[in-house]
Amino acid sequence: MKPQRLTALLALLIGLAVLALVLAGVPLTGTAPPGTAPAGASPTSMSQPSAARRGAPAAPRSIANASGLPEVRASELPAEARQTLALIARGGPYPYTRDDVTFGNFERLLPRKSSGYYKEYTVRTPGESDRGARRIVAGQAGEKYYTPDHYNSFKFIVEGK
Repeated sequence: MKPQRLTALLALLIGLAVLALVLAGVPLTGTAPPGTAPAGASPTSMSQPSAARRGAPAAPRSIANASGLPEVRASELPAEARQTLALIARGGPYPYTRDDVTFGNFERLLPRKSSGYYKEYTVRTPGESDRGARRIVAGQAGEKYYTPDHYNSFKFIVEGK
């Protein structure tokens, strides 16, 4: 076989392998997983409203900290964070359009889960003219994390008892 044909065949096989990986949902190096924010969007979130947020508010239940992150009791959080927890429990309405959107966990500080597993919510910061840096990130299993510094660090929120 001629070298040009071998090169073309090799390129075709590599292209098919990449296509198979993309269709299987396997993220490629240097790319965001399928369903995550496009280039130029916020690095940690994208707008996807939650379909399962409505319903009767559930009492906070005690959830185990499987993350290994430091813990903080909900009662020890700033008042604004406790207000955000109450909004999450009620299912809204949320004061910011970027609340209740998918949190991408691109920093990989939280346990790795499938795309769309985490949602983020703004914790108001007194004196800030914008959303500020504080957030609560909630997982589908009910676990919640507080970040005072815009995703540079997280604490697992201990609710209930």
